[in-house]
Amino acid sequence: MAGRLVTDTSDFMSIDIGDRVAVGGREYRVTGNAREGRFGVEDPKMWVKWVVDEATGERKVMKLVFFETFVTSLGGVKIRCFRDPVKEGKILELVKDHPYFMQGVEYNDNRDNSVRIIEVVRGKNFYFYIEGLHMPHQTYFEEVLPGILKGLVKAFEALRYLHVNGFRHGDVRNDHIIIDNESGNYTWIDFDYDYQATENPFGLDIFGMGNILLYAIGKGFHTLHMIKYDTRTYGDLFDSLVATDLSILDGNRVMNLRKVYPYIPKSLNNILLHFSRGCEVYYESTDELIEDVTRCLYSVF
Repeated sequence: MAGRLVTDTSDFMSIDIGDRVAVGGREYRVTGNAREGRFGVEDPKMWVKWVVDEATGERKVMKLVFFETFVTSLGGVKIRCFRDPVKEGKILELVKDHPYFMQGVEYNDNRDNSVRIIEVVRGKNFYFYIEGLHMPHQTYFEEVLPGILKGLVKAFEALRYLHVNGFRHGDVRNDHIIIDNESGNYTWIDFDYDYQATENPFGLDIFGMGNILLYAIGKGFHTLHMIKYDTRTYGDLFDSLVATDLSILDGNRVMNLRKVYPYIPKSLNNILLHFSRGCEVYYESTDELIEDVTRCLYSVF
């Protein structure tokens, strides 16, 4: 049975496999819904479709308009977060041909809905990349982490480019970096979240960068639950932890990694402590964070 020709994408739930979406002077045949896999759970994203460009046969990602809001907390301050598809379209225009951002173009359907056609970034996301490294932490720290930090510095410089141009990524996470199979670039994806500005309009982006560094330096997250119940790995570490060792964003994650791995240099650990409950002075800009990470790359490794 032939699919429908869709020119109004308002009801994205009704757009199914085999349908063709007409936008931007082209037709895109839907082959499936994208899924977001985090922490072992795969949730379908019905507003994100796998499509094939009927003219070229190329596989693309089609992102349709979906609005949602939620509230997060940063240091006890409530921050409203929301999806803004038009903002993502503007960023796609800004970062055209930039090697550290996904590429795509925004069109509007016949009801003026934003439809973003995204080039597929082929590679593994940063979360799964780190998870797939099977070696002792000290070996990882000495032999693998320096290259990872160099890649992250480039990715953080790309975020600085957004900030200088007045944009926030909005959802800085480990699984929103794809390590490109061909170039090796740490490539940012998914810019459609935004948030109400706090005292620092880029604060959530910066704290997201801190969370990525925590995951990279620790070769994964180290949580209170893990430390309490896996005494074979952590010994009696749980008894020495205090509230100031923990993350501001997630109070279950240990930010003071020197308590987990004492060989981590103070200068590198101090970067992480800027994102801990014990910190009184936070990073105000991506420049400050990039400068400290770069300094550690040259002084520690």
